[in-house]
Amino acid sequence: MTNRRKFLGAVSTGVSSLAFNTRALAADPPRKARIAITLDLEMSRNFPMWEQSHWDYEKGNLDEATKRYAVEVARRVKALGGVVHFFLVGRALEQENVDWLEQLIADGHRIGNHTYDHVNVKATKPEEIQFRFQRAPWLIAGKEPAVVIRENIAQCTAAMKSRLGIAPNGFRTPGGFGNGLADAPQVRQMLRELGFAWCSSKYPAHTAAKSGEKPDAAVVADIVRAQAEAQPFRYPGGLVEIPMSPISDIGAFRTGRWKLEWFQRVTRAAVEHCIERGLVFDFLAHPSCLGVMDPECRTVEMICDLVAKHRERAELTDLETVARQTP
Repeated sequence: MTNRRKFLGAVSTGVSSLAFNTRALAADPPRKARIAITLDLEMSRNFPMWEQSHWDYEKGNLDEATKRYAVEVARRVKALGGVVHFFLVGRALEQENVDWLEQLIADGHRIGNHTYDHVNVKATKPEEIQFRFQRAPWLIAGKEPAVVIRENIAQCTAAMKSRLGIAPNGFRTPGGFGNGLADAPQVRQMLRELGFAWCSSKYPAHTAAKSGEKPDAAVVADIVRAQAEAQPFRYPGGLVEIPMSPISDIGAFRTGRWKLEWFQRVTRAAVEHCIERGLVFDFLAHPSCLGVMDPECRTVEMICDLVAKHRERAELTDLETVARQTP
């Protein structure tokens, strides 16, 4: 009887071990890190000259240098096997020539909605919506902020459909919020009603160096740590959030007054961290800023080179693909 029990126990152990190994073999392989290059098509205060502030009132009046840089980044990323996900301030479509945007679309790049006038989607007072409406309040007179915001987003979509012949590929809020839209269920509902399945609104908080100072190890470590808070998720109600990954070019070059090599060093550390852990990295930049500070596109090429170096563990992607893969 004892020998029989031992035999049955051995068989049971063997079956359990086989089942465990079978489950292990059947388990999904570790997910590749998904690296997205995203550029906001808008003008940026302080660039190309520090004293410039009038862009706050003309966010969509893209200058030629900004457009050239956007096209050049797109060309380089495509040559390296990826696409760029752009977010367009709709007022740019009032400009005479949009051939460059049509070419980006033809080349397979994505273009999302960034509102028509770069409005604050969480504004609750008219003066909080956008600088343009502070200077010209008659444009929104008598309207509640929520109505103005909704109309501004819808107007960008209408402009893209009319001028470019496409619907927007996702939505990004002007500015980023540390908690995304977690505290704004009315905005999430509005976006769903306007046809958006996903948005990019969260920019995780992180330690910042003093303006003009080289980021030390503690600052770098905290930006790397924040990548865990920049991972896609789904809000109650179904809207997918794809956060922006710190640090942005505006955070580095305007707020921090960083040198390019500092920005590249921190960006490299963040991307390598995401590759090691199979995370999403959503590189956030603005051609109107990055084109001034990094005219040779070295940061974007560095990111693409890191993906190529680790092609078994990382891939270039766009935010639409990331959204579809978010549970």
